[in-house]
Amino acid sequence: MHLLLQDLDRTRGRLRIRRQGRMTHIVYLDDLTSELATAWLRERYQRWPRSPNPHLLVSRVSAADEVGPMMSTEVIKTVFERIGIPSGKLRQDRIYDEARHTADPVHLMRLFGVGKTTAMKYVMAAHPDRGADPIQA
Repeated sequence: MHLLLQDLDRTRGRLRIRRQGRMTHIVYLDDLTSELATAWLRERYQRWPRSPNPHLLVSRVSAADEVGPMMSTEVIKTVFERIGIPSGKLRQDRIYDEARHTADPVHLMRLFGVGKTTAMKYVMAAHPDRGADPIQA
């Protein structure tokens, strides 16, 4: 995933996700994620004010590289490993938590870029008391 600085639209609360060989996807950011993105940009500009790297996520090494490589997945993976949480598990927990609060599969699809089947699985897991969808039955 190649997130560029220009892909983050803080005014509209959106992040464009460019996926190779697939359509571009728009993720609508919740308030917390928007605040975290703003905090990251502040941190990035304080640490590396002249960074030529166009990617949203950079590391100490990639920020100084004029070719502009993105942050390696190993750097991101290492951060999560240090705290003992696999990044994929964190994403799953975040989607499940959102499903518990909203029970709206369309909201999950827009926020996380998941498909309708995946969104419904999270809603059903978060709300087992609601039973199966009568339209699907």
